[in-house]
Amino acid sequence: MRLVRSFTVTPHLLSPPHSIHPSRIDGIESGVAIECSNLNYSITKKQRKLVPILRDCSFSVPLGQLWMLLGPNGCGKSTLLKVLAGLLKPTNGHVYVKRPKSFVFQNPDHQVVMPTVEADVAFGLGNLNLTHDEVRSKVAKALDAVGMSNYLQRPVQTLSGGQKQRVAIAGALAEACKVLLLDELTTFLDESDQFGVIEAVKNSLGDSRDVTALWVTHRLEELEYADGAFYMEDGKIVMQADGVSILNFIKNRQSSYIERINS
Repeated sequence: MRLVRSFTVTPHLLSPPHSIHPSRIDGIESGVAIECSNLNYSITKKQRKLVPILRDCSFSVPLGQLWMLLGPNGCGKSTLLKVLAGLLKPTNGHVYVKRPKSFVFQNPDHQVVMPTVEADVAFGLGNLNLTHDEVRSKVAKALDAVGMSNYLQRPVQTLSGGQKQRVAIAGALAEACKVLLLDELTTFLDESDQFGVIEAVKNSLGDSRDVTALWVTHRLEELEYADGAFYMEDGKIVMQADGVSILNFIKNRQSSYIERINS
């Protein structure tokens, strides 16, 4: 699965080309890194019955920012991220994601596969016709961005889960990815590794305002690091706001649900 670390595929544009202004597609004039309009995704089950997973999702993520995507289990968060990554083809609607883009897995063992940190981060640079010195420079810069410079020759199997996640992120940065699609990176991490990974992503964006990240999470405390956030329910984006507003919205939702249960 390492082949999905970065992508060079063209974005899916399923609505007629004449209906979309060029600036909305190239993402430069509009200042947008990710944009979806009326995005739908359905799967076919028994008896050829179509089951909708994503329903008319429309949203955008500005260049150079960290946005988070939250919602209850089964609402479509991971499916949406896979559509943005190009791993799933939408049923209809259109989606633009600035390239190159990288999908970072929830489990770093699915992505960090080389014997040492240096070798793993350099893995995706093999086809770029770079000199040895150029590769080492890119690797060093990427590891510095995620706070892993001192682990260059460290065997991968000796790293913690959070350190492996940072190595995976460094691999994407070394390949000059413009968009990071991050699927619940901290699910299996302890608190120290959890915030280490978040800060690594924030530092990566801070070093270059040309890198954008969309982070799927279920941990509400992570919202304080976000420039903005989306909340999903039943395959729809139901709210887009700053982290504090999303946090309050979710807490009110939870309180209302608990009151209904108790009554």
